[in-house]
Amino acid sequence: MTRLIVAAGGGGDAVAAATVDAALYGDGDRAVILTYAWDRLLFDPVPGPRGPDHFTGLEPITPAVRAVPAGARPIAPAGSTLPRLAAELPHTFALIDPHHGAEGITRQLEELVSHFAPESIDLLDVGGDILARGDEPTLRSPLADALTLAACCQVNAPVRLLVAGPGLDGELPLDDVLGLLGPLVRTLTAEDVEPIGSVLEWHPSDAAGMLAATARGVRGACEVRDAGPPVPLTDEGPTLHEVDVDEAVGRNRLARAIMETESLDEVEAHSREIRGYSEIDHERDQAARLGEQTARLGERPSAKSAPEAVLAELDRFEAEARSRGATHTTFRHITETLGLDGSQRDGLRHLLINSRPEQYEAPLWRITAEARTTAA
Repeated sequence: MTRLIVAAGGGGDAVAAATVDAALYGDGDRAVILTYAWDRLLFDPVPGPRGPDHFTGLEPITPAVRAVPAGARPIAPAGSTLPRLAAELPHTFALIDPHHGAEGITRQLEELVSHFAPESIDLLDVGGDILARGDEPTLRSPLADALTLAACCQVNAPVRLLVAGPGLDGELPLDDVLGLLGPLVRTLTAEDVEPIGSVLEWHPSDAAGMLAATARGVRGACEVRDAGPPVPLTDEGPTLHEVDVDEAVGRNRLARAIMETESLDEVEAHSREIRGYSEIDHERDQAARLGEQTARLGERPSAKSAPEAVLAELDRFEAEARSRGATHTTFRHITETLGLDGSQRDGLRHLLINSRPEQYEAPLWRITAEARTTAA
């Protein structure tokens, strides 16, 4: 028996899919997880999602679908977390190729359904931004979710839409998401997220990290990327809900607009019409700014070369985050805030955990309630 789980936004949704697979269907289940290769610029400096032409070592599943095995490699300068994810988890990770629009992804899904005859198909989103209209001011990354939703609703097979960790993506307010959810399917536990524990030590997803943290009992407010309002870590955090697919499509204006698209350029054009911009445009602008910043500032102090300077910067960041009401943050956010690149994240993480182990609430970093007193 094969199950198919579509990770709506890629990244952390793919990690969460492995958790949901085990939690709902048992530890022995090994679903095929269809996901984007689309990492933040901290780990992939090339804006936008990767397609099959950006990898070596992919393995064919169907004419339109390739698996990303542990031995696959992104072609420089692109980066991807998928090969390492495939190395550490027992699932098959199949690559969503968005470069042929929603029609291309629909074709991929239809081929997988024909090839595997899956016992079930789940479309999984962590946070709930897949339920957005598309014009909400707090919405930052609707494109990937809208594409998978548009494709899944056109497949000639039943698809169940699941939302894990309502509000944990920091894109829609928690109360707004809760009002759109259907029945509770499961509340994830610490035991449920244990299989992805080692992955979350290195994987950059904020949402998946907060999902695991809330399942382990962490509560508070977590500051994440772009320094928006801290994300509430509540009892709703580890919940998994079903949502009616037709209702989600009826609400998601971008998903409806892109159903007949045949290229990513078309999808971006619709996003600009509806949102005023494409999030890939935002990544292009951000990549240019990061390049200018690197050229202007040169090499930043690293955890290895200047640990005391890094800890001093951390103290300043924590003071500011504390004033914004944050009780926790992610290692990715700390890395970005301190001006370090993705290659320095592991060294930063080891420095922080070794220096201040009491603040590590896996996989999050707890911000102390009071300023740290540093000896002269």
